[in-house]
Amino acid sequence: MMGGLANAIPNLANPAWLLLLLAAPLLAWAHHRRSSLGALTYSRLPGAGGRPRGAWRLHLPFYARLLAFVCLVLALSRPQLGYSWEESLTEGIDIQLVLDISGSMGAEDFQPKDRLTVAKQVVKEFIAGRTGDRIGVTVFSGAAMTRAPLTTDRDMLGSIVDAVELNTLPDGTAIGVALASAAARLRDSQAKTKVVVLVTDGANNAGAIDPVSAAALCKGLGLKVYTIGVGSGGKVPVPLPMQDPVTGRTVIRRVIMNAPVDEELLRQIAGRTGGQFFRATDRDGLRRIFQSVDQLEKTPLQVKRYVRYREAFPPLVWAGLALLLLPLATAGLQVTAEP
Repeated sequence: MMGGLANAIPNLANPAWLLLLLAAPLLAWAHHRRSSLGALTYSRLPGAGGRPRGAWRLHLPFYARLLAFVCLVLALSRPQLGYSWEESLTEGIDIQLVLDISGSMGAEDFQPKDRLTVAKQVVKEFIAGRTGDRIGVTVFSGAAMTRAPLTTDRDMLGSIVDAVELNTLPDGTAIGVALASAAARLRDSQAKTKVVVLVTDGANNAGAIDPVSAAALCKGLGLKVYTIGVGSGGKVPVPLPMQDPVTGRTVIRRVIMNAPVDEELLRQIAGRTGGQFFRATDRDGLRRIFQSVDQLEKTPLQVKRYVRYREAFPPLVWAGLALLLLPLATAGLQVTAEP
């Protein structure tokens, strides 16, 4: 549930009074028809040298009263200014993000960063845009680990994704185990829509759970799995930690590796669960894929709007009274002949 304050909103409580304004042009027409009285009144206002003063002085009292009439009619219509706020009721989607952190995700074909760094940036953008949903994070390589349970705390999720690093779990690519772990997190969810987004760059080569069996489990629990295969294909440099035989220290060396994406398996997982398979070969491609998933899984939103008004007619009443007194003041100053 979210709230937001909107701009000031004008409103008329009694708009029927505005019909009286139709009389204003008729009164002006009748006033100008009284030419003889106007001439007599006009003659009572000699100027310097006996020359008559400006004709506007003849009409000033009438138009002051006419404007007073307009102000009072507007006041009777009770103009109001209000501020509105909204309550957004979301029928949230529960999403478990499953991110591969095996050594090959350090491949440097997603310039200027490696695959994992780019994936983390794009995942954070995706999380920030899903304001109405609960999101969890699972990481995996040769084993799987839940880093964040389902939550709406975007700041916490961002910090957790930032802290994800390569080679913090046994090496390998256990896709089946990762899917089973995500399914366990979503099993008790009461959301109408439950989604797994799997990001990996390799083929299943570890774990005791077959990926197809894990996909069947997801389908049985009503989970939809979107699979994203990342990597440009071919041989790519991958920085790997190795022990220096001379010093015994762990050093990072770049090794040329070929880590093909098992597209057939990922398509099978997505197809069995009602999701889709995507292939990302660079940073922009991965960002577009997450934007596509964002559009495919929009959160239903219901908005209730509330408005609180305050009366705005008092200034019009005071203006109308001032305009009624204006002819008295101008007559006392001999600016006009009649009050």
